[in-house]
Amino acid sequence: MKQMKLWVIAAALVICGTTTCMTGCKKANVQENNAVEESVQDESAAQTVKSEELIRTSQSWDGVELPDYLQGRPELVAVKYEFPAGQKLGWHHHPVMNYGVLVQGELTIIGQDGKEKVVHEGEAVVEMVNTIHHGENRGTKPVILYMFYLAQKDMPLAVQHPEIPLE
Repeated sequence: MKQMKLWVIAAALVICGTTTCMTGCKKANVQENNAVEESVQDESAAQTVKSEELIRTSQSWDGVELPDYLQGRPELVAVKYEFPAGQKLGWHHHPVMNYGVLVQGELTIIGQDGKEKVVHEGEAVVEMVNTIHHGENRGTKPVILYMFYLAQKDMPLAVQHPEIPLE
């Protein structure tokens, strides 16, 4: 009988201990899950996709209206340009519309009429179409510029004008 009481007490302790443990574990798991959910929410809030419209225009940087779209099948071209400090591009014109984003440095674009546009890091620019111009990196660090062209197959993105001397 004494042994039976010990077994009952032992069983009761095990059951109580298990229940207490399970309740405590459930509470710990709930708290842990809540902490994980909060952490995921914090991380997802920090990693929310953001968008910022850099430019929306129907004019090039010099205020001239862009031409109508070309007729026929389009060809979209993306080009990354890197200009060392002090580098000048020769005179040229673009027969197609293009625009870009300067991600590093500062680029000065000069029209043949002398009009200038300085494009700063993080800024978007819409280039002149069929108007002769050139670019210069007057800064101290390389310029990195991503340009996007709305062209057609076999159409040049730029036409050089070596007959016009750079000053």
